[in-house]
Amino acid sequence: MGYFSHETAVIDQGCQIGEGTKIWHFSHIMPNSVLGEMCNIGQNVVISPEVTLGDNVKVQNNVSIYTGVICEDDVFIGPSCVFTNVINPRSAVNRKDAYLKTVVRKGASIGANATIVCGNDIGQYAFIGAGTVVTKEVLPFSLVVGNPARHIGWMSTFGHRLDFIDGRAKCLESKEEYILENNKVRKL
Repeated sequence: MGYFSHETAVIDQGCQIGEGTKIWHFSHIMPNSVLGEMCNIGQNVVISPEVTLGDNVKVQNNVSIYTGVICEDDVFIGPSCVFTNVINPRSAVNRKDAYLKTVVRKGASIGANATIVCGNDIGQYAFIGAGTVVTKEVLPFSLVVGNPARHIGWMSTFGHRLDFIDGRAKCLESKEEYILENNKVRKL
């Protein structure tokens, strides 16, 4: 066993958990889920069956990640974030065959108390503000806030806001340069 799990964590049979991953108090990792290397699963997290987390994914306390969610490498999921997997849930109607897929691309960050409505992918290095409700696709490098989420800017791979002048921006910390063309950001 190349990972750590707190004695109160429940890890069901059939999970794959990568080297160096840490699973903290009262978390439940359900069957057939895959957690990559060096992940950190906070307290009171539920990871449903068949969820996939890439390497170095950070899941903060009280997060629910339901079947149909795939997080690529280096994703950050803030405290009390919730993913959904059925667009029209009813207690009396079984819709397990209607789960929608949601992909959170490499390097994206999702703020505390955000809700990600199923079927809406999050682009690479996107930044979802705290409390945001995502109801449509989020573009790569996009900064979105509010309910429903609305685009208010662009972010660098380092998590700094980009200010574009004549379609070009530079991250002051990393010195990386970016181009904005046709509402798409590209790192040079």
